[in-house]
Amino acid sequence: MRSKFTILGCGSSLGSPWITNFNGKLSNNKKNIRTRCCAHIQKNNLSVLIDTSPDIKYQFLKNKIKSLDAVVYTHEHSDQTSGIFEMRPFFWRNKKRIPVYGSARTINQLKRKYTFCFSERHGYKPIMSAKKINKNFLIKKNKDNLSFRAFNVEHGLINATGYIIMNKIAYISDCNGISEKNLKLLQNIDFLIIDCLKLDKHPSHFNYNEALDIIHKVKAKKSILTNLHTDLDYFKLRKKLPKHIVPAFDGMSINF
Repeated sequence: MRSKFTILGCGSSLGSPWITNFNGKLSNNKKNIRTRCCAHIQKNNLSVLIDTSPDIKYQFLKNKIKSLDAVVYTHEHSDQTSGIFEMRPFFWRNKKRIPVYGSARTINQLKRKYTFCFSERHGYKPIMSAKKINKNFLIKKNKDNLSFRAFNVEHGLINATGYIIMNKIAYISDCNGISEKNLKLLQNIDFLIIDCLKLDKHPSHFNYNEALDIIHKVKAKKSILTNLHTDLDYFKLRKKLPKHIVPAFDGMSINF
């Protein structure tokens, strides 16, 4: 069985439409309805989540994800983490803590912000165990395993983490800078999923032109634009982009 990578959410921090029903320049189509960024990997019985967005319960139910073995975090910002408490039923089902992987910075921030998930509070048992990552790590379940290569990327005032999964898929959802050294890791990769927030320049995300520049530098076989704001319409992007570059939509999946 091949592995499956699913983009659960491809929207920016407010999704689209916003809570005020604002949807900017987006056409009225389900591919422009975007929940907050996160992704899921299924390899046989091994189920791994990247980030826990505020929309995570809806995303799991919509995509019929029924198990969870680990969570991998890109960074600590609320649009990537605030759904963390929704993972409690998997702790109850698995009867063991859910391992959570991230950089030392991210893990420390998660423990500070979501103490109840990692330490006993008011009689409630912690549901997660923290695992600070090195460059390379493996997530296993029985005979199934997924390899990850972690690397730092710039995200405004902090470093976030990009991931290369099984040497085939690179996931970089929040980023406005990648060093030349780390760009070499991405050369000719099968799939590059990359931050492309909006048309205008932004202090902590790649804009459209910057994302395309990275794509051309690394020569990925196929690239997918994610973290899309309300000025980037799915259908307008499809019309003007070459075939090897596509905008993401919620529920988009890759078999690898």
